[in-house]
Amino acid sequence: MATKMKTRASAAKRFKVTGGGRIKFKHSKMRHILAKKASKMKRRLRRPGVLNATNSRNLRVLVPYK
Repeated sequence: MATKMKTRASAAKRFKVTGGGRIKFKHSKMRHILAKKASKMKRRLRRPGVLNATNSRNLRVLVPYK
């Protein structure tokens, strides 16, 4: 009988898979000390990021069932 693979809970909380299969994440540097950051930077960081192909392959090992 084959054993199930374990999902890394920390990775599962940080990443979501889109309908098209790409992996999106929330940018860092948006929690505190926002006064000194430029509006342009904060606006850019609000949008979700998308992982590139290399990192996506590595993440599939950590989160096999998403």
